[in-house]
Amino acid sequence: MHNRNRKNEKAKDFKKSIINLFNYCKSYKVLLIVAFSLSIISSIFSIIGPDKLKDMTNVIIEGVITGINMDKVKEIALFLLFIYLIGAFCGYFQGFIMVGVTQKVTKRLRNDISIKINKLPLKYFDTTSYGDILSRVVNDVDTIGQTMRQSISGFISNVTLLVGCIIMMFYTNFIMAITAIISSLIGFCFMIFILGKSQKYFVNIQKSVGDLNGHIEEIYSNQSVVRVYNAVDSSKKDFNRINNELFEAVRKGQFLSGLMMPIMNFVGNFGYVAVCVVGAILVINTNMDFGVIVAFMLYVRLFTGPLNQIAQSMNSIQSAAAAGERVFEFLEEEELASEDNITERLLRKDARGNIIFDNVKFGYNDDKLVIKGFSASIKSGNKVAIVGPTGSGKTTMVNLLMKFYDIKSGDIIIDGKSIKSLSRENVHDLFCMVLQDTWVFNGTVKENIKYNNEQISDEEVVNACRVVGLDHFIRTLPNNYDTVINDNESISAGQKQLLTIARASLEDCPFLILDEATSNVDTRTEELVQIAMDKLTEGRTSFIIAHRLSTIKNADLILVMKDGNIIEQGNHEELIKKNGFYAELYNSQFQN
Repeated sequence: MHNRNRKNEKAKDFKKSIINLFNYCKSYKVLLIVAFSLSIISSIFSIIGPDKLKDMTNVIIEGVITGINMDKVKEIALFLLFIYLIGAFCGYFQGFIMVGVTQKVTKRLRNDISIKINKLPLKYFDTTSYGDILSRVVNDVDTIGQTMRQSISGFISNVTLLVGCIIMMFYTNFIMAITAIISSLIGFCFMIFILGKSQKYFVNIQKSVGDLNGHIEEIYSNQSVVRVYNAVDSSKKDFNRINNELFEAVRKGQFLSGLMMPIMNFVGNFGYVAVCVVGAILVINTNMDFGVIVAFMLYVRLFTGPLNQIAQSMNSIQSAAAAGERVFEFLEEEELASEDNITERLLRKDARGNIIFDNVKFGYNDDKLVIKGFSASIKSGNKVAIVGPTGSGKTTMVNLLMKFYDIKSGDIIIDGKSIKSLSRENVHDLFCMVLQDTWVFNGTVKENIKYNNEQISDEEVVNACRVVGLDHFIRTLPNNYDTVINDNESISAGQKQLLTIARASLEDCPFLILDEATSNVDTRTEELVQIAMDKLTEGRTSFIIAHRLSTIKNADLILVMKDGNIIEQGNHEELIKKNGFYAELYNSQFQN
């Protein structure tokens, strides 16, 4: 019963995926109808050919004794040439249209995926491999495009050929039609059986490709960590395991689908023999023309050929259905709540810099709270440090402040406005951030610092780099500020961090977040960065997350977090005098 339910579920998934693909192509239905019509016309002309060849054969056989009527033969030959040329042109233009439609559909799919990525909550990326997402964007979309280009129109054409052949065979001779169909029906039954068995393997293939890409992205982009921890053999084992799963899925799927062609070739040859034997008997015992046998030999080829092509098309359609299932699963993921009804805005120029956390509660899961009642009042221009042990909720509070996650209860009030009444884009526009994880893209140093803010002048870029102590390093590069770098470039983590600090310093935002911003720089550089950050925080309300407590001694307010709550708050001197948890943390860093 359980296996039956799983089969029904897979069948529903297959149908749903195909329906989704067709619905997705609705905007191109006119072009698709034209393409399918041309494909049908091309197939119809192919079907007419054998009937005319039958007439030509009869004219030739009748003329063996009395003389061949060459005018009649030429007339039939010219007609055949005409319909075959028209069929060829229809086939060409059908293919041309399908290529255009395919490219438009795949382009739209990638655009929709790109838009969808920006609408997904941060939780999705925390629980999904980046490699798997890339596989959906690249491999799965390419599979869908390839199937549309090569198989769907071919499927329509071959179905037309199949139906047309059946009609023409019965029109030509009933007994011969029954013979040809019965001889081919065996292969058709085998084809349906094999398709049912192989679908699950095509689904596994697409899933395994996603898993393999995810593993490669994680391991190969962090080779230094893998080598330091001597995890090369372990990563190889994981790679081999996933690779073997992909191999098994491909082997079994291709083995089953590969059975179709030999079976259909055998059935086709068997059909030739059956038609010849039955046709010979009918010619001897009835007044059936010899040309009927010639026509039926062509009809058998036209009849079994589409069966072969339909079998191959179904293989591709299965792969496309599996890929489509993954793509549409991604497109149907739950999005961030709509903010269309939010009209209130807080402009940078109007922001004063006051923030109130009012009994904020939050949990990544409904049954477990991470922030259990966070309350604090931050005044304009304050430098606020958030400290505490790992897992105490420091970064989570910043994510809530940036509205990356929505709070469960309580409120965050920015300059008198509830964060719930402001859009995410508005909140993001009020903050500039420097994170522990640095990020640079493939572009020049100048472009990286100006990121998404082309109004900044080159002089401002240079001044910002001088302030953070990065100018000297940039001057040593081959093309100074026009040197092209990327995330894999051989520049140190500390230099990347300085670059991101320079980027943040050029943003004229009223709020600043520094999440372990000095964790990747040496002690001497840290002193320089600390001076730069002091200048950066002037006139801004700043939130600093730091494990090195020496870097936040001059903070106006220190919030000490533990288990999702603020257990102490005050400046450095006040907290040291209390001799509480903060004093214990601070002294533990300097006890030696």
